[in-house]
Amino acid sequence: MAESTTGEKRQSALVKGPGLLLVWLYGVMSVGAVSRSVYQILTDFDAAPLAHALSAVAAVVYVFITYTLVRGGETARRAALVCCAAELAGVLIVGTWTLLEPSAFPDSTVWSEYGMGYIFIPVLLPVTGILWLRRSRRD
Repeated sequence: MAESTTGEKRQSALVKGPGLLLVWLYGVMSVGAVSRSVYQILTDFDAAPLAHALSAVAAVVYVFITYTLVRGGETARRAALVCCAAELAGVLIVGTWTLLEPSAFPDSTVWSEYGMGYIFIPVLLPVTGILWLRRSRRD
């Protein structure tokens, strides 16, 4: 019985304190990115296929990270950590690309200009996520 309680504590540890805010923010970004990408793909995919496909990738990343944070546990924590690192790399690559070659992006993505259209949350969120996930391992 004690093991079950300990396991439950470990699984829910990711959504306590700052982790709860992180889950909420990733949830909001998931809804925003999914909505944006579905709308763009259905209505105007031919105009900017790269930008709209990258918005869909961002949506998948946000949904996956939200799911792993809620699920909890060590395996989910590690998966979320890897995904946050990949997300940060994506934001930095796409953000730089949109600044250096704006003609490649006739329409913006979630990660364009480091997430400027989303108040830079896309570049701050994975950094915060990585810090929280590394700290939660020690707790």
